[in-house]
Amino acid sequence: MPVKPAAGVQSVERAFELLELIARAGGECTLSELAAETPLPLPTIHRLLRTLVGIGHVRQMPNRRYALGPRLIRLGEVANRQLGALAGPVLRSLVDDLGESANLAVLDGDMVVYTGQVPSAHSMRMNTEVGRRANLHNSGVGKAILSVLDDERIARLVTQAGMPAATPKSITTLSGLFAEVERIREQGYAVDEEEQEIGVRCFAMAIPGAPTPMAISISGPVSRVGQDFADRAVPSLQRAAATISSALTGNA
Repeated sequence: MPVKPAAGVQSVERAFELLELIARAGGECTLSELAAETPLPLPTIHRLLRTLVGIGHVRQMPNRRYALGPRLIRLGEVANRQLGALAGPVLRSLVDDLGESANLAVLDGDMVVYTGQVPSAHSMRMNTEVGRRANLHNSGVGKAILSVLDDERIARLVTQAGMPAATPKSITTLSGLFAEVERIREQGYAVDEEEQEIGVRCFAMAIPGAPTPMAISISGPVSRVGQDFADRAVPSLQRAAATISSALTGNA
């Protein structure tokens, strides 16, 4: 007979579930939207939200919507630093192996945020500032992350963020994006074909089993990053993604 979790532990699990739901909604949502996404009774949701608001992990806005609170900022900053430290040696190994800049990014609301980077030694290279946010639909890491989400969530996140055309090569329609996501799912990696910046190509791969959706990438100028590079990059990215996955999940 399964052991029933203690009430206190169950409350913690439910509170974190609500935080995750608010994050998935882009950082804010209504009480009714939360109720539609969880089987928890409305009084339980309301009680947990009052507690979370009281300790600063959630805030209630003037329009009565609930948003992630300021106390989560410090937790997120520390977690990001730890994630960057964990992934740093793997990113450096990618750069040593392939000679181009390596990045790690995590889903953040309806966008991605770069949490780690190791630049290449080339004078002409792709530099991404840690902490920079990017759209999901036109970045290699963003598209790789979308490939591990369900279609309903993809549509919701991309609709919330919009699909601005950073370059003439950016995908700007949901139908085009879904076709691209299917290709990524089939081949196991994403390619940013000058969609964020003309002259830059990026190969990216989702981290399997990550507790929050994240991806690793390698990028550089199109003059150096072609098909021969892709043939070497994909196996290297697979090894790097597996290494980070093992470190995050504890599965050797």
